[in-house]
Amino acid sequence: MEESMITFGPVASRRLGSSLGINNIRPKVCTYSCVYCQVGRTMQLETRPRIFFEPEEIRAQTACRLATLTRQNVAVDYLTFVPEGEPTLDSRIGETIEQLHALGVKIGIITNGSLLWRPEVRRAAAKANWASVKVDSVDPHCWHRINRPHQGLQLKKVLEGIEEFASDFEGELTTETMLVAGLNDKPDAIKAVAHFLTKIQPSKAYLAAPIRPPAEKWVRPPAESVMTTAYQLFKEKLTHVEYLLGFEESCAVAGDDLAEELLGITAVHPLREETVSALLKGRKNGQQLIKELLLSNKLVLTEFEGHRFFMRKMQ
Repeated sequence: MEESMITFGPVASRRLGSSLGINNIRPKVCTYSCVYCQVGRTMQLETRPRIFFEPEEIRAQTACRLATLTRQNVAVDYLTFVPEGEPTLDSRIGETIEQLHALGVKIGIITNGSLLWRPEVRRAAAKANWASVKVDSVDPHCWHRINRPHQGLQLKKVLEGIEEFASDFEGELTTETMLVAGLNDKPDAIKAVAHFLTKIQPSKAYLAAPIRPPAEKWVRPPAESVMTTAYQLFKEKLTHVEYLLGFEESCAVAGDDLAEELLGITAVHPLREETVSALLKGRKNGQQLIKELLLSNKLVLTEFEGHRFFMRKMQ
């Protein structure tokens, strides 16, 4: 895997400001195969953590990118584990986080929470400063329909692991609930998730809907009225609730190889056409480069909900 595939961005994040992404998982290994996943269908469902990259390799490449961004006067607020799969499948993520702390930037991790029932995974994730845990459903049937988990996972155990992690985590804990039309957007389902979240008391509970091309073409965001109802139901039980519906406002690249930079970002984070156009400004032969990436089938252009997105083609 190229350097640009281990670190990418930084991308403007609603939650974390300027977030430099860390892709610590090979494509696409995950515990879930969510119907709405912007990275596409999971090619390899796994639940046993293993080594993907050496912590020293991730630290070295992250340090190099940070140095380049510093020279370009580009600020980074967080180093965020947001890979092509589930970050806690990396059995050495705890060691990596410890090494990255030496770089002086806060560490974030975005996890689906499916492995937090493992004590060693909880200990590793707890080394981060900020964590986001996914809770899309607390009903086993709905959970299977929307998250399509590895057959070895049990929802009861997953939720218990999330509770245990929340009770011990000393950083900032947030949750994310992705609502998909016709799957988990009924009032009873939303109320049940909100009730569970009262047990872990996140600093913020985010409500999201698909805004980028999903793994399954039939996936659609709920109607605006449904999202409003969901917000009200969450607010009845939780103090801090926010929508997570906005697009990235900007994205930065840190290197001379624009092709590799774009492929690194779009492997994890599909970019709107206008965002890519902004990145190409002032770049000689930028439009020609995009044409070549499309013709070689390394990059694809797709449409979702009235917007066009560039995505890396999954090999």
